Amino acid sequence: MNKRDQFAEVIAAYRRHGWEPRRALLTAETLAETTGDMALFEKLLVSESPIDALWFARPSQQKREAWELRLVAETPYALFEAFESDETEEERAEVRSEMEARMREYVSGG
Repeated sequence: MNKRDQFAEVIAAYRRHGWEPRRALLTAETLAETTGDMALFEKLLVSESPIDALWFARPSQQKREAWELRLVAETPYALFEAFESDETEEERAEVRSEMEARMREYVSGG
């Protein structure tokens, strides 16, 4: 299965469970592979990254917002965080950045 199909499959599975894709992290190789067919990532913030991953979000219990970072690879792996409604975007961005670092560590075997 090519990368585009892997991304499409992950997005479809998450949408079935109420998650909405928000951001895409793509390796240089995946960016090159999907150039010209970016419709899959149309409404997402796309960033070059050392990993292929997707950020998803959905409302959570008690007015919180759940975010999940999902690795797009043969072996599924995800990190989850629920944000309180009063957390600032700066606080959320810091946590998401830490999650991305943990994901990169996981992928590199560190």
